[in-house]
Amino acid sequence: MGSSVTSKLRAVLFDRDGTLVVDVPYNGDPDLVRPMPGAKAVLDALRSEGIATGVVSNQSGIARGLITPEDVAGVNARVEELLGPFDVWEVCPHAEQDGCQCRKPAPGMVHSACRKLGVPESQAALIGDIGADVRAAEAAGATGVLVPTPVTLPEEVADARLVAPDLAGAVLLLQEGR
Repeated sequence: MGSSVTSKLRAVLFDRDGTLVVDVPYNGDPDLVRPMPGAKAVLDALRSEGIATGVVSNQSGIARGLITPEDVAGVNARVEELLGPFDVWEVCPHAEQDGCQCRKPAPGMVHSACRKLGVPESQAALIGDIGADVRAAEAAGATGVLVPTPVTLPEEVADARLVAPDLAGAVLLLQEGR
């Protein structure tokens, strides 16, 4: 990754569950956090290039009363223990029917993360495992990359412009595509 790429790609945001860590639905237990294969190496490489990293995560379990904001904070702290520090965290605590502007596929969390990082959306990317992640990125003017898992729907894969087999492949696509 040369300096020409670094000057264009300044931030990579990640979905949390199913992308950075193994998805445990409505997880409120830090002991259940397991990094996805290769996540730490990818994050370390981005950080060594001076590229900002962040997490944008829908956590509707808060609105549904299944987990508390404190539970989510504890899980997020464990994610950082295992994967290193992130420059920004964005969590949407709302349920789908709340009609908020932050819940992916709405672009709110991407806009907020970029604002906090001082990075224009055009120089940011969002890597996630479902179509809502890619749509949130695109709605915000960022680049979306889909890394499918068994829960990713075939139509989400078909609709995504950039699809990679894993996190390392996603970053490679971002480096090649800019």
